[in-house]
Amino acid sequence: MRPDQISAVGGRLFSAFAGNALHRVPESTSTLGRLGALEVRLARSAAEVRAAQALRYRVFYGEMQATADPRTFLRRRDADAFDRYCDHLLVLDHDDVEIRPFRRARPRIVGTYRLLRQKVAERHRGFYTAGEFAIEPLLARHAGLEFLELGRSCVMKPYRSKRTVELLWQGIWAYVLNHGIDAMIGCASFEGTDPDALALPLSFLHHHASANADWLVEARPERAVAMNRLPIEAVDMRTALAGMPPLIKGYLRLGAMVGRGAVVDRPFGTTDVMIVLPVERISERYVRYYGADAGRYAA
Repeated sequence: MRPDQISAVGGRLFSAFAGNALHRVPESTSTLGRLGALEVRLARSAAEVRAAQALRYRVFYGEMQATADPRTFLRRRDADAFDRYCDHLLVLDHDDVEIRPFRRARPRIVGTYRLLRQKVAERHRGFYTAGEFAIEPLLARHAGLEFLELGRSCVMKPYRSKRTVELLWQGIWAYVLNHGIDAMIGCASFEGTDPDALALPLSFLHHHASANADWLVEARPERAVAMNRLPIEAVDMRTALAGMPPLIKGYLRLGAMVGRGAVVDRPFGTTDVMIVLPVERISERYVRYYGADAGRYAA
């Protein structure tokens, strides 16, 4: 796996490298990483969250196959009730400053990721993922662990490069260290709503990446579609991986597992699978790449 495809790492794995020497960054005000003109940090205001929602709209509804309801179409923002209590990770380009009438200029937001910690989710509406997958048994089996939900990831088209994606992972890594995360979950998507057209990659995931019993998550019965669409001998691994979305491929290379059953999300024009990534499965080399203190791209 290339470093630009690496997901967040942290929690207990961190202790193997740094003992109790965890440095907590005041995330709401601090930069989590910097690479040239690009900076990664959390959103600091409602205006920045709205700008991230506008970027999500341009990607999900403008480039991909999501269908906007009237409210979303008029607002030109991808927003839901979960946004109010999630943290919004941003990559900003300080060489591309937006000039706004009667407002202070600001660097353009070119990438975003939505982060939801279990402790926060439990105080509000729960996890977004629970609308598609039955995550309650997973959380109950690991009641002593802290989960982080990753979602709504997107990057502006001209910035879909190693630099931007590495900074997003840098930000997630620093965030995970700050909050002692033990496992990550989230929906990952294939474009398209016809599972038969996705038979090869879905079958590959079923046969080669299924979660073991301890980490298994199943699609909700009323929404589930089978992933086991081809026998294992009919699955060409190289072809399946070549057609896999980069985000899913990156999670797999890192050590993620996939739940049982997919879910067709027609409003978004996607077929979703469940990603489960315990930090104990992550290779040490990825921790070393970003640094046990998230110092690789420290500002």
